[in-house]
Amino acid sequence: MSKEEVQNPPRIKSFIRRIGRMTGAQRNAVDTLWDKYCLNPEVVCDLPIIFGRSAPVILEIGFGNGESLAKVAEDNPDKDYIGIEVHKPGVGNLLAQLERKQISNVRIFYHDAIDVLEQCIPDVSLSGIHLFFPDPWHKRKHHKRRIVRPSFVKLIAQKIKPEGYFHAATDWQHYAEHMLKILSGAEYFVNASASQNYCSRPDYRPLTKFERRGLRLGHGVWDLIFKRL
Repeated sequence: MSKEEVQNPPRIKSFIRRIGRMTGAQRNAVDTLWDKYCLNPEVVCDLPIIFGRSAPVILEIGFGNGESLAKVAEDNPDKDYIGIEVHKPGVGNLLAQLERKQISNVRIFYHDAIDVLEQCIPDVSLSGIHLFFPDPWHKRKHHKRRIVRPSFVKLIAQKIKPEGYFHAATDWQHYAEHMLKILSGAEYFVNASASQNYCSRPDYRPLTKFERRGLRLGHGVWDLIFKRL
């Protein structure tokens, strides 16, 4: 095994599935709305059938509590969204929001994002992929768990349409530098930044309450947007 493969193994989980306590509302949403919004990770997606139309599809990896994804989908009814999350309380929270706001252009996978991309998402089918504030695995011994690695970039290149994009955001500078290095050296992608580093936050990415708090404390946030050639 090469040094690159040791540092960036092709297959290793980039998350720890937390049990977490669910609220009554989250539990009720999971129990009553799962079949309406959640997708089967053992079935290949037929996107026009799933959404009942042909529209640009954006996939978000790790949507957390779902507030940002719900807002993006509500603000962009002309696009369809697939969210992936492994934290069930977050899934329940998003389900409740979708039903309360009657947002119909979102579907959810409660599953490993790499498995979903490999097994469920057809090639050249996505207009964009979002990865907002992934676990930075800040300890050096855990860097190998970071999801953005050469094998991941190769995989998303297969799924994104030409002229589509990959957008990552992080509040850890070292992780931002790590992603910039890997994406800049990747075939089929080009940096959307005129200075070939980081982009300003696009309007479609809403500020989270945690990000606002970090900005007030002087913490930085780095956005990377790479377009598929």
